Amino acid sequence: MDVNFSFGRALSLALLALLLTSSAAILKPYDLLYENAVRSFTEGDYTNAVRYMEGALSSYAEVTSAQVRCRLRCQDQHPFDAPFRELQFFEVVLHRSACINTCIEEKIGTQSMHKVSEDVIQDFNRRIPYNYLQLAYQKLKQPEDAAAAAHTYFQANPEHVEMGQNLEQYKNQEGMLEEHFVDREARPHQRSFSTGVRLYDDGDYEGAIVMFEKALVEYYRADVKCRALCQGPQRFEGHDHLLYRYSLHELISDHFTQTLHCDHECVRDLATRPGRLSPMENYLPLHYDYLQFAYFHVDMLEEALQCAHTYLMFHQGEEFMTDNVKYYQEVLGTLGRPREKAAWYLRRHRQEVELLLIGSDIMGSQFTEGQYWSSTGGREDSNRIPSGTDGWMDYVPISEKKNSTESQPQPIREGGPLVYDSVQLVQNSVALNGTQRVLLDDVISVEECSDLKQLAQAVTMAGDGYRGKMSPHTPNERFEGATVLKTLLYGFEGRVPLKSARLFYDVSERARRIIQSYFLLNSTLHFSYTHLVCRTAITGQQDHRNDLSHPIHADNCLLDPEANECWKEPPAYTYRDYSALLYLNGDFEGGEFIFTEMDAKTVTASVKPKCGRMVGFSSGGENPHGVKAVTRGQRCAVALWFTLDPLFRELERLQADEVVQDLDSKSAGHQGLNINPKDEL
Repeated sequence: MDVNFSFGRALSLALLALLLTSSAAILKPYDLLYENAVRSFTEGDYTNAVRYMEGALSSYAEVTSAQVRCRLRCQDQHPFDAPFRELQFFEVVLHRSACINTCIEEKIGTQSMHKVSEDVIQDFNRRIPYNYLQLAYQKLKQPEDAAAAAHTYFQANPEHVEMGQNLEQYKNQEGMLEEHFVDREARPHQRSFSTGVRLYDDGDYEGAIVMFEKALVEYYRADVKCRALCQGPQRFEGHDHLLYRYSLHELISDHFTQTLHCDHECVRDLATRPGRLSPMENYLPLHYDYLQFAYFHVDMLEEALQCAHTYLMFHQGEEFMTDNVKYYQEVLGTLGRPREKAAWYLRRHRQEVELLLIGSDIMGSQFTEGQYWSSTGGREDSNRIPSGTDGWMDYVPISEKKNSTESQPQPIREGGPLVYDSVQLVQNSVALNGTQRVLLDDVISVEECSDLKQLAQAVTMAGDGYRGKMSPHTPNERFEGATVLKTLLYGFEGRVPLKSARLFYDVSERARRIIQSYFLLNSTLHFSYTHLVCRTAITGQQDHRNDLSHPIHADNCLLDPEANECWKEPPAYTYRDYSALLYLNGDFEGGEFIFTEMDAKTVTASVKPKCGRMVGFSSGGENPHGVKAVTRGQRCAVALWFTLDPLFRELERLQADEVVQDLDSKSAGHQGLNINPKDEL
């Protein structure tokens, strides 16, 4: 449906690509282009915002494409021939590595230019550039391009209220057609599958067959691309890569297991629609299910038998499909066989499961203590392939995947001492219409609020790691922050008052003690992350805002409002147990903190920030929360997340403790630790 978009947009993108990449060797890094686009947008230069953002998207696509092409080409040029000797194995590894490096650098230039931060990668995965593009095209009075950008963003962010309203406005504009609403990041295999389902439901079985067969070709092609991308750098969970001290074979084993896990997760990724947290159930086998019925309706029984056999490879012994196979065999007088492509795919899948089970024994806790979840939600042992579907889409290593709505109600544990005499209890869980919630006042004084707010201005102006970029949640606000360690080091270097930097450290400890005491915790509450953060409304971008400063979410699980679930799995910070926000001011408009039901819509409590006020709560799916739009002024707070697991203590906090100990030791006249602040950055 991208008729109007295709030629004009393709031409402009091609010209832009030529401008930005006069040769493959000088392809500009997409994080640099993205940063320039955001800066231009902030300055109101919407023409350059569009130019840079389209360039960033083009560069991102080219880098990804080059990685896939080069890895697959070098894989073919340097195969692992079996049997082989140990040195031959490493010879192939070295040749393939050299081949990939040469190939990629020929296409996009020096690879180090294109190693971008996780923050930028997440922005592109969440389609944040299209949010900026929609607003910029709107300012430039290009509604067709704005509609395409808005539609693309909304597909992956359906909870974004303002974008949904913008789409409705575009649809009502004169001259706007359905084909203007293009998903520029649409996944071909999912689009073809959805079209096939629609045609099947309409009774157009021949058309449905064409689309389902096309979807299968596109699915296997996407699977190859996904697995090629898995050959990139991997994270060694539970290990600091700078401190990694294992033998050659342990190192190779760990990295290969991580890559293998990534390969296996392609099954889930390809079945997950944009903006959804969980995959479509039984996704790939459904193609063959639909096809066998569609072929039956057009009297192509041999093809129907083949597809029925293929479906049974994924779900052995399923009664209704077994009956269908018997029917086709009796009519045709032949046994038939499954499709070879699917058979090969499933054999590889099962081998991956077996290898992952071996890897889990080697890596231990990396795969959640050897526990896996089957499609029925039951937990399986690591010493065997999960039952039910012989491992098909069952292997999902996570840390306690659980629907919070199904968990047993826990007794409310709260009401402990507030530790400090000045602190006032304002509302408990009952008054806040939830569980494990508390609202407190006078946690810090007016003078302390003022000092910390001034500190925030100084530290963020000095640079805090966010490079002055706007809010990660909305382009209508600027987002700035600083950690405890960075602030202390600035104080240590004389860049900010050391007294104020120390106050940030002490206030966060005060908040931790209050939360631990009030919620009657039986074990020590540790810092997981500590952040001094300000959100500032951008002048001229506040008219008719309906978005949120921070969308509704839960802190230790992935909120799925449509399914009324909160999945405790990565990339959520599953180890976080309690959260708190200590406000430094109230002289701004908007910015109310809100709790909601699991639907992310029904507000159960609202908190107006002011100096010294703190809201604390447990971090799970029982406490979805967000922040309303800051429409004027600046909202500052100390944001804190805590964990009961000492293994997940904040590293920066431990380093900050050392800095404080050194300061205290020196003030007492002792030698103390010899810490160079620059070594701690």
